[in-house]
This record gives sequence, structure tokens and C-alpha cells, in this order.
Amino acid sequence: MIIRDATEADLPGIMAIYNDAVVNTTAIWNDTQVDLANRHKWWSDRLAAGYPVLVTEAADGSVSGYASFGDWRAFDGYRHTVEHSVYVRGDCRGAGIGKALMVALIDRARAIGKHVMVAGITEGNAASIAMHEALGFQRVGLLPQVGTKFGGWLDLAFLQLVLDDRTDPDAIG
Repeated sequence: MIIRDATEADLPGIMAIYNDAVVNTTAIWNDTQVDLANRHKWWSDRLAAGYPVLVTEAADGSVSGYASFGDWRAFDGYRHTVEHSVYVRGDCRGAGIGKALMVALIDRARAIGKHVMVAGITEGNAASIAMHEALGFQRVGLLPQVGTKFGGWLDLAFLQLVLDDRTDPDAIG
């Protein structure tokens, strides 16, 4: 499996995976599909912030999955915490792509000195929750009925992974 930093050429594949999740799943709580300009801005903003956008390649070179992280909240006190997203193309799910992307993403977060990675997952997405728990994430909260999609209320489960054991927030590594 090839995992690498996304390039501009990968954005149509990333957009297709994102839009499929919008239309067919509750993994993304948006109702509106995005265009290439939207994904380009998202990708550019992540890179400008020093954050990775990773992709996996299918055998034919197409994007089979992607993952990234960004600031969890926009206040200085949260600067050591990131929230991630990981999505796998529908025809590639169940092959370990999401887990492989997560391992690479966790390594990247540690490498830049992040302390905690947060996951916000639709309650009921058993596969995603199980994958995160297998990687050491712990359930830390549940927000009932905070979202809606497909005519129903959605609950948001929060999981987190502490990335290091430092006690001094300003110490790196």
C-alpha cells in the first residue's frame, strides 16, 4: 500500500471520496457536495498550517483514501490538540486503508509535537469506532442529537488519543 502526501493532482479523487460520503453516509454532516475549488482551498489551507494531507493509491494509481488533521479549536490553549478525518473510497473499504492512513497520521502528529488527537465520529459507525479503539483511542464523550442528516438526529461520539507522555506543554518530544 502506498501512502504519500497528497498533490494537487489528487484533489479530484479526494473530492469524489468526500462527495460520496456526503451523499451516501453520515460520516460527513454536510448536505452539499463540494467542487474542486473547495477541495483546493482545503488542501492549501492544511498545507499552509503545516498539517499533512495523506492519500493512499489504488493499484491503478487512483486515490483510494485520504486523511488529514487540523486545529481542534481556534484558541491558543488548544494548540497542542488536533482533530483528524479519514475517508476511504467505497469500493476499497475493509482492506485496512483507513487504519494504515491513521497510523501514518498519528506519526505525523507526533512528529510536529502534538499532544492529543481527537476523533468526532457518528455514534453507530461501529467500524470507525472499533478501528480507532484498536489504535488506542478512548471514548471520552457523547453528544446526543447535535446533528441531523437524512431526516434524523445524529449523535456525536468523541474519542481521543494522547500522543505523548510529556507533562510540560511547552516541551517538545
